[in-house]
Amino acid sequence: MAPMADTAHPPLDSAPAARATGPADGTGGALPGPATGVTRRHALTVAGGVLAGAALAAQAFPAFGAESQDADAIVVGHGLAGLVATAELAAAGRKVLLLDQEPEASLGGQAFWSFGGLFLVDSDEQRLMGVKDSRDLAWQDWLGTAGFDRGVDDPRGQDHWAYKWAESYVDFASGEKRSWLAGLGVQWFPIVGWAERGGGLAHGHGNSVPRFHVTWGTGPAVVEPFEKKVRAAVAAGKVGFRFRHRVDGLVTTGGAVTGVRGAVLEPSGAARGTPSSRTVVGDFELRAPVVVVTSGGIGANQDLIRQNWPARLGTPPKFMVTGVPAHVDGRMLGITEQAGARIVNPDRMWHYTEGLRNYAPIWPNHGIRILPGPSSMWFDATGRRFDTPDIPGYDTLHTLGSITASGYDYSWFVTTQKILAKEFALSGSEQNPDLTDKNVWQLLSRIWQTPEPIERFKNKGADFVVATSLADLVTGMNKLTGNDLVRLADLKRQIEARDREIDNPYTKDVQVMGIRNALAYIGDSLSRTASAHKILDPSAGPLIAVRLNVLTRKTLGGLQTDLSGRVLGPTGSPIAGLYAAGEVAGFGGGGVHGYRSLEGTFLGGCLFSGRQAGRAAAAATAT
Repeated sequence: MAPMADTAHPPLDSAPAARATGPADGTGGALPGPATGVTRRHALTVAGGVLAGAALAAQAFPAFGAESQDADAIVVGHGLAGLVATAELAAAGRKVLLLDQEPEASLGGQAFWSFGGLFLVDSDEQRLMGVKDSRDLAWQDWLGTAGFDRGVDDPRGQDHWAYKWAESYVDFASGEKRSWLAGLGVQWFPIVGWAERGGGLAHGHGNSVPRFHVTWGTGPAVVEPFEKKVRAAVAAGKVGFRFRHRVDGLVTTGGAVTGVRGAVLEPSGAARGTPSSRTVVGDFELRAPVVVVTSGGIGANQDLIRQNWPARLGTPPKFMVTGVPAHVDGRMLGITEQAGARIVNPDRMWHYTEGLRNYAPIWPNHGIRILPGPSSMWFDATGRRFDTPDIPGYDTLHTLGSITASGYDYSWFVTTQKILAKEFALSGSEQNPDLTDKNVWQLLSRIWQTPEPIERFKNKGADFVVATSLADLVTGMNKLTGNDLVRLADLKRQIEARDREIDNPYTKDVQVMGIRNALAYIGDSLSRTASAHKILDPSAGPLIAVRLNVLTRKTLGGLQTDLSGRVLGPTGSPIAGLYAAGEVAGFGGGGVHGYRSLEGTFLGGCLFSGRQAGRAAAAATAT
């Protein structure tokens, strides 16, 4: 999508709401311790820009309210949580300034790039697929997955508010979440995905049933209704965009947060996701009785990730691919902490184990994740098969720990063309043009052919080896990594042992059990699981090996907030005037997921926490 030109608004540094101050101080940036376009979106942007431009031209982008106050609320970060919070504030009649260091092209943040998966409980789509789900089953799975163990019953405990947020979120996901979104025009692909199937026991980690609802239109379709609401509010004079405004500090008065200050960056025509200039052309200070921080996590800041890497996951990999744009740097965590905020659970994070180097990168070190079905065999760098629960799609963080324990930064899938065609999906709206563009015929073509984006990665990607014999496959694997770690005899022995387990409808191999279990679910049998077959069956070939890299993604800890999204200080008391939502708040409470995620909960966490904080901030500024 060609972004709206910056000239759609008056120059940012000329807006009367931006009062000159001293030079930007550049504070913040660390956690504590040691911090293509879619056609309908293009149309939305252009239409919204015309309306917004007309309104802003008439009003000269005014300062809101009294001279000492630029708005009723300032929202820092124009990703999904920020858009939701802004929409709620504007709907309540509040005047809002929405700031971000990036240009307009990046409106919607990481959510735009997402697959659009949402965690829903007892939905119409589940019932269509014959899935029996309930709030109680979902809560059982959430508790078994989160493993809350840091002061749940202590008001000052790191998990106290995280637990409360989790309980409220499961209520939301099993209650009004679907109807609320459906009322905004959101729709879902009818086949529900089964992500994070868990470690093997009912009370432990994982989803007992499929709950991963792919939005029809993927991430852009989740962003669209909230972007539309915000653009309409801009046109009505209720919201002012402040693109290229980098917040470097929070303004406090008498212990309350009363505004933000920072640097105005030069206009940028950088395309969505690509790095934008950091050249400073001015500074600003803006005042409001409420500031809502929705600035995202640390996923692109590998130094910060390594700094906070938990010992329980072993030594952080020396090489990781990056799953988010470079501006997801975690700066606002440190900046908000300097204003008195408490950061909790900084060692909890969510990184994927099936990362690919993107052959056509958009941002630096751009990685794409494989969303695998259950059939590929998984080996460490030396060719040793992982034990349960390190099976594709079962337990992301356990597998991450197994990879780091191997002493190497990568692992291997060994699979077949038959499995790749049916079971491989790629993360990202841009990697799923059929779903993103709502192209039914292109989607149906998956029935008889491998999706084109997957074939392109197989043919162009740096991490794929394709061969007609196991001997040639092993040669290619070792050539790719520049070593001789994988031995043909060892790999052949393990694959043949697994293949013998296919001869009967029952088995002792847990992964083969999992394949048959998946095939018992109509959704998997239709779209996500290949029929059980032997890896060395020539008719299922060619053989394919995929080098898998660790891919950085989500921050599970963050600013501690109460159920209204108010940011708490070290004593557990709210900081007046300060709210937070989305990933910067650990998606609510400083860690709603605990140690692990059930998936589909990140976009949902932005939606829920953004709505909570927006409504609470609106109530707090009622006159």
